[in-house]
Amino acid sequence: MNRPWEADPSALFARRLGRTAQELGHSQDDDDCPDIWQLDNGDIAVIGRDLTTAYSSQLPAGVSLAADERLVVIPGNMLSAAKRDIPDA
Repeated sequence: MNRPWEADPSALFARRLGRTAQELGHSQDDDDCPDIWQLDNGDIAVIGRDLTTAYSSQLPAGVSLAADERLVVIPGNMLSAAKRDIPDA
C-alpha cells in the first residue's frame, strides 16, 4: 500500500528550529537533548522522549500510530521557542 507521505531517510539536517535544550534549561550536556530540526527537504525531525507505549491506550478518537511511528514528547517551551522559525501555512 502506498502512503500519501513517506519520510525520506536521505534528507539531511538543515537548521534547528528554536533554541537548544541547554539554552532552555532542559539539558546539562549533549547526551540527552530534545530538539526540533528542519530537514533539507522541508520535513521536520523531532527528538524527544519516546512515550509511545505510555500513550498508546489513551489516544484521542481519530488518532492512531502506524507500526513504524513513535509518539515523542518534548518540552512545551521548546515548541514555543521554535514558533518564530516556523513559516505560516
